[in-house]
Amino acid sequence: MERLSEGFKGERSIITPYSIRNFQLNNEFTSSLFITHIGYYPHAKYHFRERIDGAPENILILCDEGKGTIHYHNTVFNLKKNHVFIIPKQEQHAYQADRVNPWSIYWIHFKGVEEDLFSDILGRVIPLKNFRLQDRLSLFEEMLHNLEMGYNPNNLEYASICLKHFLATIKYQDQFAESYDNESEDIVQQSIYFMKQNLSGKIRLKEIANHIGYSTSHFSNLFKHKTSIPPMDYYNQLKIQKACSLLEFSNMKIKEIAYYLGFYDPFHFSKAFQDEMEISPKEYRKRYNLNSISYLTTP
Repeated sequence: MERLSEGFKGERSIITPYSIRNFQLNNEFTSSLFITHIGYYPHAKYHFRERIDGAPENILILCDEGKGTIHYHNTVFNLKKNHVFIIPKQEQHAYQADRVNPWSIYWIHFKGVEEDLFSDILGRVIPLKNFRLQDRLSLFEEMLHNLEMGYNPNNLEYASICLKHFLATIKYQDQFAESYDNESEDIVQQSIYFMKQNLSGKIRLKEIANHIGYSTSHFSNLFKHKTSIPPMDYYNQLKIQKACSLLEFSNMKIKEIAYYLGFYDPFHFSKAFQDEMEISPKEYRKRYNLNSISYLTTP
């Protein structure tokens, strides 16, 4: 059973279709480990989930803030900030957010023919050491973002490889620490953060370059070399990503989303969305909006 509020402000989730899971199971890159569900629930008050027969996949929960409890093997495990718990597949369990200080959680459902490689980190609380925490969350964002951008084979394969790396950062924490780099934050990351902070409305290439102190041409060349995507194309992808979230988790009208994200008009927004996602905003909302009962089943 499940208890949810009417949604958690800022939540995001991806639930892959069964046809995609069949592809992942039979693809040489993804069959080893692949994601079936992934998301983030911030300040998830009243979040509760119970599965008498377990789930078909292993369930990873990473607590980012607050706290909650996991009931597994007749034991109550307390999860707090920077704790991870992976519930093995097909095992009875329940979990819930604390009523006073509800958790914010990153979560993944995963499976694959090589899942036993990580069996030693299943079924127990794993405190994450206090280093490179943001790097690990950035890796999570890589997976979520790529799946948000569609289910083409490259996205699925890349997310699968990232998943194995993500699990490795939990299993091999000391080795993960050894690669720590104290250099100043990469300018491309700085520019992406700036883009994400300015998705409402519109910013121009010169504004982004000025923000990090580079000329427009030098910044553009550096950004494309690092990401293989021109900066303004990347910025528009972030807008579509935000649009997906608003379509899925908010009640904003499509035209309101269009103007909020700085598009000229709803038609311009719909065309940009269709070009990126191969589906219209209206159809995307129909399939994935959380108000639909079929999408109130995870994580």
